[in-house]
Amino acid sequence: MKVTLSALDTCESSFTPLVVLELAQDVKEETKEWLKNRIISKKEDGGAQLLFRPLLNKYEKETLENQNLYLVGASKITLLLGAEAMGLVKECNDNTMRAFTYGTRYNFKDFDDDNDDFLTMAECQFIIKHELENLRARDEKMIPGYPQAKLYPGKSLLRRLLTSGLVIQVFPLHDNEALKKLEDTWYTRFALKCQPIDHIRGYFGETIALYFGFLEYFTVALIPMAVIGLPYYLFVWEDYDKYVIFASFNLIWSTVILEVWKRGCANMTYRWGTLVMKRQFEEPRPGFHGVLGINPVTGRKEPLYPSYKRQLRIYLVSLPFVCLCLYFSLYVMMIYFDMEAWALSLHDNSGSEWTSVLLYVPSIIYAIVIEIMNRLYRYAAEFLTSWENHRLESAYQNHLILKVLVFNFLNCFASLFYIAFVLRDMKLLRQSLATLLITSQILNQIMESLLPYWLQRKHHVQVKRKVQALKADIDATLYEQVVLEKEMGTYLGTFDDYLELFLQFGYVSLFSCVYPLAAAFAVLNNFTEVNSDALKMCRVLKRPFSEPSANIGVWQLAFETMSVISVVTNCALIGMSPQVNALFPESKLDLVLIVVAVEALVHVEPHADVPVHLSLGQPLPPVCSVTLAPAQGLYIRPRHFPLQESLLDGGWFLDPPFQPFSGTVCHAGLHTGETAVTDTIVGVRKLTCTTDQNPLGSLPIQLSAVAVFSCDTTPCI
Repeated sequence: MKVTLSALDTCESSFTPLVVLELAQDVKEETKEWLKNRIISKKEDGGAQLLFRPLLNKYEKETLENQNLYLVGASKITLLLGAEAMGLVKECNDNTMRAFTYGTRYNFKDFDDDNDDFLTMAECQFIIKHELENLRARDEKMIPGYPQAKLYPGKSLLRRLLTSGLVIQVFPLHDNEALKKLEDTWYTRFALKCQPIDHIRGYFGETIALYFGFLEYFTVALIPMAVIGLPYYLFVWEDYDKYVIFASFNLIWSTVILEVWKRGCANMTYRWGTLVMKRQFEEPRPGFHGVLGINPVTGRKEPLYPSYKRQLRIYLVSLPFVCLCLYFSLYVMMIYFDMEAWALSLHDNSGSEWTSVLLYVPSIIYAIVIEIMNRLYRYAAEFLTSWENHRLESAYQNHLILKVLVFNFLNCFASLFYIAFVLRDMKLLRQSLATLLITSQILNQIMESLLPYWLQRKHHVQVKRKVQALKADIDATLYEQVVLEKEMGTYLGTFDDYLELFLQFGYVSLFSCVYPLAAAFAVLNNFTEVNSDALKMCRVLKRPFSEPSANIGVWQLAFETMSVISVVTNCALIGMSPQVNALFPESKLDLVLIVVAVEALVHVEPHADVPVHLSLGQPLPPVCSVTLAPAQGLYIRPRHFPLQESLLDGGWFLDPPFQPFSGTVCHAGLHTGETAVTDTIVGVRKLTCTTDQNPLGSLPIQLSAVAVFSCDTTPCI
C-alpha cells in the first residue's frame, strides 16, 4: 500500500528553517493568510504540508522594521516522501543505485530513523522548492485581495505570485556550521590539493559541483600544455615559425581531454545518482505568456503561443540583430588594426623605449572594449530571448547560449584569425593573444569576485551595526543572517562561469602554438579562479537551490565544437609553416590533401555499427565479453517497438514486457562519454549483437536505459 503524507506527518511548532520567502511590503493580510494556509495545508486539501512561520513575531515587528520575511521548513516524513515523488536516486545496501521509495527505505545505505543526514541539505531545500512550485490553483479565480492576478486550475501559485510582484524572492538559507566546514576544506587554506567535490555537491547540489569538477579537471589538463610550453617558449622565443610540433600536440590534446572528461563526469553523476534519475516534467517558464487554452499533451489549462509567431520573431528580428552586432564587432576590429598600424609606424620612426611600450596599448584597449561589448551584448541577448517567448526554460537557455557563444566567439577570436590567415604575422599574433588573454583574465577576476566581495563586506558591516543597536529580545543571529542573505546578489547560474572557461579553452587550443605560455597563464588564473569562485558562492551571493544534473549539458557540445575548430585551425597553421612547406616545394596539392586527411582522421564520424579504432574523439574500440547485470533492472526492446514512458526498478519496461537481459555479448560499441574509469562501464548508447539469450532471436537490440556492466578482458572472436 502506498504511504501517504497526511497519514504520517505531524505538526511541528519549532523547526529548522531551510528556505526564506520574502513578500512585498504592501501585501494584504488576507493574501498572507491565504498563502500560509495553502503552504501548511495537507496534500489532499491542495496544500504543500510544509512548516511555515514568520521571521518576526508581532511584538518584534513593532520594534523592528516591518520585514515580510517567512521561514519554510519540512518534517522528515515530508522530505522523504518528497524524495520519492521526485525520483531521487540513492545507493542501496547491495551497492546498486535505485530511485528512493519510502516503503523500502531500510534497503538504502546509511538510512536510519535517527539519521538526519540521509538527505543532504541541498536535496532538502530542492524538495521544498519543488513542493512550493507545485502548489497549484484549484477553484480560485484570482489571488485573494488582488483581482488583477488571475488564476486558473493547475496554475502554479508561486509563479503567479512572483510574476505579480507579491513575492519578492524565495531563497535557501546557508547552514553556517556546515558552510564553515566546507570552507576549511575548500579555499580558506591555500594548498595544491583536490577540491572536496562530494562535499560541494552535498551543500550546493550537482550542477555547481559539476562546474567545479570541470574547472579542476580542465586546470589539471592544462598542466601538460604548460609544462611543454614553458621550455618551448624559452628556447624558441624569437623563431615564430617553429610551432609545428606544439601545434601537433595541441590538436591531439584539445580532442582527448573532452573525451576523458566525459568518463569522469559519468563516473561522478552515477555515484551521485543523477545519471539514472528520471527527468522531471518541465513546466512553462514564469515569463511565458499567451492566450489561455488547453495543453493537448497534459490536458491542463495554460498559456498557448503559436510556434510560427516565435519563429517569425527569431528570423525577422533576433537573427538580423545578431548579424548587425557581428558586423559592428568586425568594424571595431578594423579600428583596432588601424591603431596597431599607427603605433607600429610611430615606433619605427622614433624607436624609443616608450614607443615600444606603446605597441601594447592598442591590444589592451581592444581587450577592454571586447569585454564591454560582450557584457552589453549579453543584456541585449537576454532581452531578445525573453521577447521570443519560449515556453520552456531549457529552450530559453539553449537559444540564449547560442546567441552569446556566436557573438563572443567572433568578438574574441576574429582578430586572431585575421592576423593568422590574412596578415600572416606570427609576431603580432603572439602579442595580441598574450594581451587579450591576460587582460580578460584580470578584468574577470575584478568584476566577478573582488568588486562584489568588497560591496558585500560593506553591506555586512552595516547590518551588524543595525543588529547590535537592537533592544528587542529576538534571535539576533538568525535575524542578522536572514537580513544579510536577502540583500546578497542572486547567483544566476553557471552560464558566465562556463563561458569564461569556454573562451579560455579557445585561446589555449586555437593559437597557443605561437604563444606557448598561454596554458601557463590559464593554469595560474584557474588556481585563483577556484578560490574566487568558492568565495563568491559561500560569502558573496545567495545560496542557490540545488539542481540535479547528469552532465554539463549544452556546454559539452560547445566545447566539442571549439575542439573541432581547434583541430582545423592547428592543421591549417601546420600547413602554413615554413618547415612543412619545405617538404612540398613544388606541389601544394599534396600538402592540402595531407592536412585534410589529418583532420578527417581526428574527427571522422564512424558508422553506427562499425567501431573506428584509430579515430580520436569517437567511440573507443569495442569492449568484449560484456555481461549485463540483471540487478539493474535493464530491459531491452527491438528497434521497431515504441518506448513506453514508464519506469520499473530504474529500468524502462515495454508493452509487451520482456525479462531483464543477461548474457555475454560482443561489439558493444561503447562510447567514451558513457564509460567510467573504474572496472564498471556506466551507460551504453547503442548495442548491436546476436546472442542466444535474446528473446527475439537474432534481431538487433537497442538499449533503452542506462545500465551497469561488469567487464572482463576476454577477446571477441
